[in-house]
Parts: sequence; structure tokens; C-alpha cells
Amino acid sequence: MAKQSRRRHNPIERKVRSKRKRKASSTRWLSRHLRDRYVIDARASGYRSRAAFKLEELDGRFQFLKPGSLVVDLGAAPGGWSQLAVKRVGKGNVIAVDCNPIEPINGVICLVLEVGSEEASNRIAAVAGRKADIVLSDMAPAATGHRATDHLRLVALCETALALTRHILIPGGTFVTKVYQGGAEEELLRELRHAFLSVRHYKPPASRRESAETYTIALGYRGNAIP
Repeated sequence: MAKQSRRRHNPIERKVRSKRKRKASSTRWLSRHLRDRYVIDARASGYRSRAAFKLEELDGRFQFLKPGSLVVDLGAAPGGWSQLAVKRVGKGNVIAVDCNPIEPINGVICLVLEVGSEEASNRIAAVAGRKADIVLSDMAPAATGHRATDHLRLVALCETALALTRHILIPGGTFVTKVYQGGAEEELLRELRHAFLSVRHYKPPASRRESAETYTIALGYRGNAIP
């Protein structure tokens, strides 16, 4: 009698299937996520999220993270961007801001603060002691699954981040923000072009292909230029 062959189970597959009630779409996403080389590299490098590599690639392209620069990272949790930023600019030069507490990061000042609150600029200024050279925003709204709605909500977050940036960024400074491609960001881009000398767009390789996200890099802040 022929022996029945035994299938060798991939440990990742076992982990993915461990939740019996998980939807098939969620299982497929989790399986892709666990195999994602950026996820694997993030764990190996000690980064809290694969998003750290997006910032690494953005900085590799535009070279805005310079030693000694003061960086304010808006919507920083869980802290991947701040971890990468502090490696580039030095300890004590990164302020991570989020409405939720962030686990401490060596060399990073963490603030629990609503980005759109009236006190935001004053609290950041009090901690920083000077204006920022770079403001980063990888903020995104909780996904609804409705692309147009998610796009509009992200544009609103970008506008909130830009309003704060006008108060805390030095003339000549840099603002980097995530946007979704969808058309409703034209007013935001108009404001950015008015306030900065150069506005560029880039989708880093670490950004998933199927994602609508891209990044806007605004260089050379003109000062408190408000349309």
C-alpha cells in the first residue's frame, strides 16, 4: 500500500489560519502582510512599522533629514517614522506628536496632543524651544472602505497638519505629508504651492502597489504665507 504523503505546513500559514472566524479577505491580507519583505525587514531592524522604510526612501530621494535638524512628526504612533528620523538628525531633535500615547523612543520627545487643537502650536514650541526645520505627517483616517470618503477625510487631515505647520516651521523648511490620489486635493495643493517654493510628489517603493497613497514634499517654506 502506497504511503500517503504528508503536506508540510508553512508556519506563516498556520499563524494566519489560527483564527477560525477570520474572513477570507482578512486572511489573504494577513498572509500577504506577513510575507511582505518590508514587514520582515522592519522586525529585523527594530522598527515599529514598515512605514519607516517609506520615510527612508523619501529622504533618499529628497534628502531633507539632515543632522541637527529639528523634526516634528505629526500622527507619529506607533513611531516608525520617528525612529528613522532620530537616526538621521540626532537624539533630542525629534518631537513625536499623537493623540494616543506612544511607547518611549530613545532620543525622541513624545507628546500626547491633538494636532488640530488650539494649544498644539504653543505646546510644541514650548518643548522645542525653536521652530522646526521639518514637519512630517503620515496621518491617515480610520478606513471606511469607501474610497471617496477616505480621500476626503485624509485631505482634511492634511489641511489640519498644514495649518499647524504654518505656525511651527522655519522659513525655508520642509513639509512632508501623505495624500490619496483622488482629485479633491487640488485646493490643498494650491495652498502648498502658495506657501512653499517647490511642491513635489513621490510614491516610495515601500508604499504598497494597490494603495492609493502618495506623498507630497513641500520644500522652501515662504513664511506665514496664507492665501
